[in-house]
Amino acid sequence: MASVPELLDVVAFGADPTGRADSAPAVAAALRHAKGLGRPVRIEFCEGTFQLYPEQAETRELYVSNTVGADQRYRDKKIGLLVEDMHDVVVDGRGAKLVYHGLQTAFAAIRSSKVTFTNFSFDYAAPKVVDVTVADAGVADGYAYRILAVPAGSPYVVSGNHVTWLGETSPVTGTPYWSGVDELEYTQVHDPVERRTWRDDNPLFTDVADVVDLDGQRIRIDYAIGTAPGDGGLVYQMRLIEREEPGAFIWESRDVTLRALDAHYLQTFGVVGQFSENLTIDRVNFAPDPLSGRTTASFADFVQLSGIKGDVTITDNVFDGPHDDPINIHGTYLEVIGRPAPEEVAFSYEHPQTAGFPQFYPGDEVEFVDKLTMFPLVDGRAVVTAVDGPSGLDHAKPLTTMTVTFDRPLPDAIEIGGTVAENLTYTPSVVIAGNIFRNVPTRGILVTTRKPVLITGNRFEAMSMASIYISSDAYQWYESGPVTDVTIRDNEFVRPAEPVIFIEPTNRDIDPARPVHHNISVVANTFDVGDLTVVNAKSVAGFHFTGNTIRRLDGPTHPPYTSPLFVFTGSTDIQITNNNYASNLNTSTAPDGPYSGGTGR
Repeated sequence: MASVPELLDVVAFGADPTGRADSAPAVAAALRHAKGLGRPVRIEFCEGTFQLYPEQAETRELYVSNTVGADQRYRDKKIGLLVEDMHDVVVDGRGAKLVYHGLQTAFAAIRSSKVTFTNFSFDYAAPKVVDVTVADAGVADGYAYRILAVPAGSPYVVSGNHVTWLGETSPVTGTPYWSGVDELEYTQVHDPVERRTWRDDNPLFTDVADVVDLDGQRIRIDYAIGTAPGDGGLVYQMRLIEREEPGAFIWESRDVTLRALDAHYLQTFGVVGQFSENLTIDRVNFAPDPLSGRTTASFADFVQLSGIKGDVTITDNVFDGPHDDPINIHGTYLEVIGRPAPEEVAFSYEHPQTAGFPQFYPGDEVEFVDKLTMFPLVDGRAVVTAVDGPSGLDHAKPLTTMTVTFDRPLPDAIEIGGTVAENLTYTPSVVIAGNIFRNVPTRGILVTTRKPVLITGNRFEAMSMASIYISSDAYQWYESGPVTDVTIRDNEFVRPAEPVIFIEPTNRDIDPARPVHHNISVVANTFDVGDLTVVNAKSVAGFHFTGNTIRRLDGPTHPPYTSPLFVFTGSTDIQITNNNYASNLNTSTAPDGPYSGGTGR
């Protein structure tokens, strides 16, 4: 019979639901006590506001995929809610609002199993993204000006012709948690009327003649030019670029669920799942608090899953306002840098944002892949028996390299610098269903896993890049690997960018007889598009586009579209059948189109 969970109330440990005191030490004490019980536990908050400062939060040395790599400046992570080395844990907010301060990870599950985070909202008092709205713009006395409206949670100081943006001041050190000047290091632009967000240059601090603080979180900038700005009403979302902390972190854990949360902001990165098993993200509202005046809800991605096995289930969420991809699910290719013995290989992490944690465990199956063709080597699979490399918890060993011993001598075809390897054991089955994607400057979903993938019932609104992107990359991000069974069904693509569905592995030697990807079906979807390409696919064997509806955004009476709907490169077994096309689309590459003129191959 299942054990009855022990109930722990964080208020009993000193947490303050009035929001007047720092609740971080009390919450940490409650979680440490729960760990010591060694049995199922339910940790409860209550309705109210809980302030969580980083100075008394748990601290761990950790290395996190797609963040700051081996950079020792950021090795220590502050974690607001830490579930560590525990089994059968529920963290139930019961309607609580958690307000995080400074730079810290909101919550983490490390080396734990059967963990649920549910029923709370969380936000950051001073996000490391500054969303400024051009409240007014024009020309006065022959010179251009803008008036910027700044959200209340973004402190700043005007000095001379510059603005210094600040994190809030630490109550312990008396200094801001972070600072940056003018346009910071990265900008994207949000149009709240058109409900579209895109990456762009920042004109706010070019040709500046004068900057005046008007008080009330408003800044006037006067310029040395006379051309009136044309960006009234737009929002410039500005930030620095270092991803010091994951927004949330799941590592070496199993059966972890995020459910019924309001994730109003993720500080310096998104939710990272790393070498874990069975993850569920359900009914999470990844969107800014409408009362905050902000339009950004994540410093980068919302969900970044690197090296997951079992099942990934992402259902009925809202993804609104990230600074990178809402969902990215992938493995990691490590490059071969040495052959110390016939059964040993030395590997390196190649992208500077990823390093410091184990990529292989004894018993894992590994596949070796030729970088040029992205095709597996003959007899190129083996099982790991030992690993000498980073632990993910310290810097006692080199953080970017490792030596792995396998169960047998390996093929001579494994080349230093020309071969990469993927951990096959940590590849998940994926279901992404019933989600809404909007105000996204990048792609909607990136996924590369050889297990079954189902993308169904989602709505993609005005993506600024491909709505669905399938790569397999051994040259830039080193995000693995091939797909073998992908179904994209019953989704809505509204005002997309092109191509809407983009399959682009990084193989440089393209041979249709040696495809990278297999068996991709696009069925019964609706595309409301401008003059663009719907599918651009490279190196696929088996691509079926069936029963879909493609409509023009501007109606059939306007001039014909010229962009081909389909582009295929190095691909075979392309079937485009029984689709419904609006008038005046360019269906020359659609064999079933009313104006068919091509084979679609």
